Amino acid sequence: MPEFRKIKGIPRKEALPMGTLVPMFVRARGLSAELNTQRVFAAWDEVSGIKDFTLRKFYRDGKLFVTISSSMVRSHLEFQKDSILVAVNEFLEKDTLFDKACSKVGLVKEIILK
Repeated sequence: MPEFRKIKGIPRKEALPMGTLVPMFVRARGLSAELNTQRVFAAWDEVSGIKDFTLRKFYRDGKLFVTISSSMVRSHLEFQKDSILVAVNEFLEKDTLFDKACSKVGLVKEIILK
């Protein structure tokens, strides 16, 4: 427990629920960007439903780059990109671990399939 007392922004004498404490800890340690990136990847896996066909995922500047193993699946997803983008962002909005205040990794602006 002594480590938490050293982190700025976390009150020392107040009891806090874990749902509040974990995001504070993540922000205080500077882990928001990495965690947000992982949450974006998890949102893709959950929303797209093609986790088994996804080879690689990469996120930069609001763009989610996804490499798909099947050209047929990729072609099918091209027609659904807009609805998947909306669903991914809705998933992230509801995600309690996703830090919406993080300036480096925010919501997905574009999905690029390869």
